[in-house]
Amino acid sequence: MIRIGMGQIEITPGNPRKNRDIILQAIEYAKALRLDLLILPELALSGYLIGDVWDQPAFVNECVAMGETIIKSTDNIAVIFGNVGLDPDKTNFDGRPRKFNAIFAAQNGELITPQESPYPFIIKTLNPNYRFFNEARYFTPLPTVAQELHRPVEELLGLLPFTFKNGEMFNVAPLLCEDSWDENYSFSPTTTLADKSTIQDVPIDAFINISASPFTLGKNERRHRLFSERAKELETPVFYINSVGLQNNGKSICTFDGQSTVYNQAGQVVAQLPAYEATVQPVLMAKTSEATTVENADSPITENSRNVTTEARYEVVDLYDNQTVIKTPVKSEAPLEVAQIYRALHYGLKSFLKQTGIKKIVIGVSGGIDSALNAALYATVLDPSQIYLVNMPTRFNSTPTKDLAAQLAKNLGCQYAVCPVEDSLTLTVNQFESLTFEGPNGSEQVKVSSFVKENIQARDRSARILAGLAASVGGAFTCNGNKTEFTIGYATLYGDLAGFLAASGDLWKYQVYDLANYLNREIFKREVIPQGTIDIIPSAELSENQDITKGQGDPLQYEYHDRLFKSFIEPWNRMTPEDLLLAYKENRLEAILNLPKPISHYFDSASDFIADLERWWNSFAGLAVAKRIQSPPIIVVSRRAYGGDLLESQMAPYYTEKYFELKEELLQLQ
Repeated sequence: MIRIGMGQIEITPGNPRKNRDIILQAIEYAKALRLDLLILPELALSGYLIGDVWDQPAFVNECVAMGETIIKSTDNIAVIFGNVGLDPDKTNFDGRPRKFNAIFAAQNGELITPQESPYPFIIKTLNPNYRFFNEARYFTPLPTVAQELHRPVEELLGLLPFTFKNGEMFNVAPLLCEDSWDENYSFSPTTTLADKSTIQDVPIDAFINISASPFTLGKNERRHRLFSERAKELETPVFYINSVGLQNNGKSICTFDGQSTVYNQAGQVVAQLPAYEATVQPVLMAKTSEATTVENADSPITENSRNVTTEARYEVVDLYDNQTVIKTPVKSEAPLEVAQIYRALHYGLKSFLKQTGIKKIVIGVSGGIDSALNAALYATVLDPSQIYLVNMPTRFNSTPTKDLAAQLAKNLGCQYAVCPVEDSLTLTVNQFESLTFEGPNGSEQVKVSSFVKENIQARDRSARILAGLAASVGGAFTCNGNKTEFTIGYATLYGDLAGFLAASGDLWKYQVYDLANYLNREIFKREVIPQGTIDIIPSAELSENQDITKGQGDPLQYEYHDRLFKSFIEPWNRMTPEDLLLAYKENRLEAILNLPKPISHYFDSASDFIADLERWWNSFAGLAVAKRIQSPPIIVVSRRAYGGDLLESQMAPYYTEKYFELKEELLQLQ
């Protein structure tokens, strides 16, 4: 019987010394559990998202040296871990010393050299180059090495052979993260290793994938499908070991959720570690000749639910009364989307505040949903007495919203103050309108428009009051914006777009409401965010034209516009006005956007639909880009987030020729 440890450790990016110490602690713990093999995540010493720190030879050398310390610590145990591999005699395409994203395996203080590898480590084959994954910038992949050696890539992929107590042999097929996500690649490391195993008549006892995989909605469901299919197809258990922690590329704050998983040879989940929890969990494997089947009413194993073979092979087992029995599958249902969002944001906020050392938070609260949600989120990770809520009204703010802001603070137990900005608004406007510019063409008197007055209020609240108060109490102030607002730039530069972090910046407006209700119902189990805040019409309350008592709110139909804006950025093949107008013409728009009502509910005519589409596309592809570039970092939860995930250039909005043809055709039909 083989005892394997799932080493789901917390990794601190850019701190190999701290990560080394955590790994050494995990190894000592594994030894205390009498484990034979401990598996640790990808790039376990350096962290994954560390930017161009990879350009620092001293840092790379430090990681290599820390890796040698790990190797020396493997007396009486075997360890698999991810680290940077280095070939100082060669260079990457950028002329810097050649680096590899690599797997290292060691046992009894010595490296285990993989079969046929030109290096004493396994080189990652598939280097991802999308979203915030940019490995081609730093690492040389295995196909490049094979090309230089004039050898097929297949020859350089091999197994890791371990020998455990009593001479028990255990062959591992090693894979690095993307190497298993090979659906869209022309080359499959997993299939290649399986084929070589058959040709060489050397059985694979387990596929082991070590990863540094950040959380996004839907990823774990896709991973379960993909890994389960492979385990079942290859009739071999699959181990997926992921890290936990918080890493970023400057603008995208990514939570690494762990959820390390073991799949049996029938593709069923037999072990899954908790999300966002650092732990080492033993998993037992034994030859089928040693194991028996145990019945379980909830998740029975039958002859059809696992591949039965007469050849003795390793299976995942449990021990009952000193007898090994085939481990029964565990239920692995995905939590509700809103629960996953809360878990990611809660962990992300807690970790980010710890990393930055911020202990006090200042939040501008208006009585609206966005600021209320942010206040409640921070109250789940900080003592409410360290949260300072500030209401900053002018004559445009209604009594109901001012009362709701005060009620929120009372419900949460936060510090609360009211700091009116009406006088400072008047002072600023008067100052500006008293200015006269003299120039070659004569004098020019400044006139402050109603729109500019709105911006002055927003900037006065953030740049003067919130920033000043945060500095005064020794804390930081938040950006309460959401993804809908960021998409169209419905925020003021240096105003409500400012802050040290946009915790809700990757949430559409409907997700803001869903999360607010979830916090009340499931987390606080009482009405913390006032129901009036949830029910009231969303409004910026910056002018007499945004009076909620008259039903005047934001210029958006969130039920429709959330879905429209989502189509601009989140699909793998992002939509443009041409795609949307064609779908409108062909009566496919409701299905494509997943609208709950027909498009006629939102627009009376094609001309209304087109005018709305162009208004928001011009904003999205125009000034909003500049605003997003200057916006705070965002905690990522979606499959495409603003910041370092969606790369943007500042350009003028563009419409294709086909779009203009469709537009003309539709307008003529009216």
